[in-house]
Amino acid sequence: MLRTQFEEDLLKLHNQFYEMGMMVSDAIHKSVRAFTKHDKELAKEVVKDDVNINDMEIKLEKKSFEMIALQQPVTTDLRMIITIMKASSDLERMGDHAVSIAKATIRVKGQTRIPEIEKEITAMSDYVKEMVDAVLNAYIKEDAKAAREIAKKDEEINAHFNKIYADTIDYMKADPETIVSGNDYLHVASFLERIGDYVTNICEWIVYLSTGKITELNTNHSMDQIS
Repeated sequence: MLRTQFEEDLLKLHNQFYEMGMMVSDAIHKSVRAFTKHDKELAKEVVKDDVNINDMEIKLEKKSFEMIALQQPVTTDLRMIITIMKASSDLERMGDHAVSIAKATIRVKGQTRIPEIEKEITAMSDYVKEMVDAVLNAYIKEDAKAAREIAKKDEEINAHFNKIYADTIDYMKADPETIVSGNDYLHVASFLERIGDYVTNICEWIVYLSTGKITELNTNHSMDQIS
């Protein structure tokens, strides 16, 4: 009887983690759409909805601790609980970066925009969202091989970041009018780049779930060019 209750709790935890992941994916998508379409209402929605992501992480963590303390799970079950705890904390941080992008939208005061850079940011965010959705899929299937492949894609995100960084700096040098918006572009690109790093972290937890080993998948985590 206890075992069945435990399995039910574990399945619920598993499903709630996936649900939290979908909320984060949606927040990332909306925040960038708000930024490039200059949609302050949509940006405010992202900021408002972040409380649900934070609540979900607290709920997952509390339940995880409870299950470890009361039911003393072993090996694979324990790995599943630890993975959910660690990866949900990564998801929560990804949600925070989506909020930062949304706040950059709300701050914008109609200064000179650079459509070419906004196009690059959209392309970068589409790629990031694909990675987020793919990592959630890999988690559901407990697919360590897919997780390793997804982690490799982080290099593509870094390449996007470097291109946006270089192009934005060029525009800012050529036209001082673009300095304020250029600064926002650099921040948004850096938030997206960090979301890519958190996706890699989740990939590492999926590999741990499957193998029991903590493996570093990317040695070149986060360049942190902008604080």
